[in-house]
Amino acid sequence: MTPAVRVRDLTYAYVPGRRAVDGVSFAVARGEVVGLLGPSGAGKTTVQRVLIGLLRGYGGEVAVLGRDRSAWGPEFFERVGVSPELPAHYRKLTARENLRLFASLYRAPSADPDELLARVGLADAADARVATFSKGMQMRLNLVRALLHGPELLFLDEPTSGMDPGVARTVVDLIGEQRDRGCAVLLTTHDLHLADGLCDRVAFVVGGRLAGEGTPRDLRRAHGGGEVRVRHRRDGSVREDVFRLTGLADDAAFLAALRGGVESIATTEPDLEQVFLSLTRGAER
Repeated sequence: MTPAVRVRDLTYAYVPGRRAVDGVSFAVARGEVVGLLGPSGAGKTTVQRVLIGLLRGYGGEVAVLGRDRSAWGPEFFERVGVSPELPAHYRKLTARENLRLFASLYRAPSADPDELLARVGLADAADARVATFSKGMQMRLNLVRALLHGPELLFLDEPTSGMDPGVARTVVDLIGEQRDRGCAVLLTTHDLHLADGLCDRVAFVVGGRLAGEGTPRDLRRAHGGGEVRVRHRRDGSVREDVFRLTGLADDAAFLAALRGGVESIATTEPDLEQVFLSLTRGAER
């Protein structure tokens, strides 16, 4: 099946001779959540802006929903949803009025605004002016606005910004539901915990280039290491030794600890923060 997004050797420069994106390649399948991760200024948002159509004059190949990005006209936005990092609403209108206004722009039938507001905990604020909303409330409104027309592809930039953990969990569940119905999701975030729990695959962008790509689990194993803590008896006393996860089968000290009367074994897997630090330092070198 043709991926929802396919990018090959994408380049983009805001200033001639200085590439903000330099040879990035990746794909997003239908029914998949892919996260673009990396430090501020790495080029993540630039990639999204090219895909959405806010930036032109790029190099490389970019195909979205089976068509070259440059061949799309206004009908593109009938099939995609966009939730930017900064809230973008009519502040003098209420939440419900905003959603009804944006729903009127689409040819396809839209979802019930009240149902969407309820899903993200904004039912009680449906008739409040958006000017009174906190940053987190506006970000939730951003998201449901992007879902109004049942898009095939979602572009999300920092989707849980400004939210407390409970509300963020609701948003994560809603994004997961979009994946389950076959929607492709491309998100950028600095929240590595969010990416680890939500993304099927992640791609680290550092200095405009792709520094690493894969499932969170595979990247953690490849770059983060991990440890095994073994409490065991030796010479009549209990001691705890720590071993790296890699190469345990040939680690004589580890095998000796197992033979010495094990009281407990605990493993500690690395997280994406360790992967991030490893890839960032590697790219800088």
